[in-house]
Amino acid sequence: MNKGGRANLQSYRINTRKGIGDRPIRFKCSLQNTIVDVLRSKNWVEVKEDDFDFDFFWADRGWMKDYFDQCYMEDHVRLNHFRNHYELTRKNLMVKNLKRYKKFLEREVSKVEASYCDFFPTTFELPSEYHMFVDEFKRNPGSIWIMKPVAKSQGKGIFLFKKLKDITDWKKSDSYRPRDSKDEDKEQPETYIVSRYVERPYLIGGRKFDLRVYVLVTSYIPLKAWLYRSGFARFSNSRFSLESIDDTFVHLTNVAVQKTAPDYDPEKGCKWSMQQLRQFMMAKHDIVEVEEMFRAMTDIFIKSLHSVQKIMINDKHCFELYGYDILIGEDLKPWLIEVNASPSLTASSQDDYTLKFGLLEDMLHIIDMENKLTGKEKRVGGFDLMWDDGPVMAEEGGVDCISPPSYSTNTFLGCHNDRKRQLRQLFKHLTATRKT
Repeated sequence: MNKGGRANLQSYRINTRKGIGDRPIRFKCSLQNTIVDVLRSKNWVEVKEDDFDFDFFWADRGWMKDYFDQCYMEDHVRLNHFRNHYELTRKNLMVKNLKRYKKFLEREVSKVEASYCDFFPTTFELPSEYHMFVDEFKRNPGSIWIMKPVAKSQGKGIFLFKKLKDITDWKKSDSYRPRDSKDEDKEQPETYIVSRYVERPYLIGGRKFDLRVYVLVTSYIPLKAWLYRSGFARFSNSRFSLESIDDTFVHLTNVAVQKTAPDYDPEKGCKWSMQQLRQFMMAKHDIVEVEEMFRAMTDIFIKSLHSVQKIMINDKHCFELYGYDILIGEDLKPWLIEVNASPSLTASSQDDYTLKFGLLEDMLHIIDMENKLTGKEKRVGGFDLMWDDGPVMAEEGGVDCISPPSYSTNTFLGCHNDRKRQLRQLFKHLTATRKT
């Protein structure tokens, strides 16, 4: 690091005062979308970009990588990423950790328990596992595979194939060819993952969709995780067909991809709310089957978090709002596609803005910079506490859902989200308790 860089780090002594006291909370935000609207709606003070005296910082991943380890922070300061969040949110590392966790369960618990970790497709990392992939490919002739660069988002660089020769040109490209040991300056080949494509997804109106689900983790040791009731289904703009595996408008549901389709309607969009999806599934299928589908999704969230719990650098200053992408198979089996450390907070419609504004507002209530909560709450706005160093059980009669789950865990994905009413009742109760 040069002298200028060292001098700049001297200024990264955040909040030299102990605690916040009676002064307004100071916040800083790296993004200019819904999150900054939510922060500005509170009675907080926004500090400038070069001001490092803050209490709450919605940081980008680059800042975490470059500066987090160099900072001194008072106990009350909060940031929106764990130091090594990428262990769960980088595609290849997510799969690596899930495979390792599955082996751990098989060795230390039982093969039956390990069998429940079958919620992610067969996946290999390229180039390091190319030969293992070829062996698996040859054992499953005719299967379709999907390639994804591990460090890109919004559907960039993704393609499908079903013949090895389809990736021959890609494999020979400069970006992929392994670096010559004599040429140390040459850039390393870009890492990809290759996964078995889910060829029989659940379709609505002949179109493929996936789900965006929000999970908030406030601690890894002990693990404390919240599940948001609302979310959405993202639909492709074209009818599903395996005859056109080169058509991204058919196979990729990312909004960034779909909005470039020639017949995309920005007013109509390609989204359903999670509540709409749950109602549709309840009307079309047996209630027990749908409940099992949602229960299996909860299992995915918990097991994926457990897979990184021991290697995640837990820090009392950090929390993480994850965006899970889930695909439903035609047999109602949920598949984990990926986990996002920076789920899009840019709204694509007014309904989308309302959802994300409420999500972020409720998240801030849980982070509790104002110190209003007791820490024993099982629900805050649209968030339900699903794990608190163990499974959290639902209270009887406490569910406001079209079809209340028959199981007792405290998760209500797709159920009625009366967040404003719940917050009014919660803070009224907390105020009365303090007076008493």
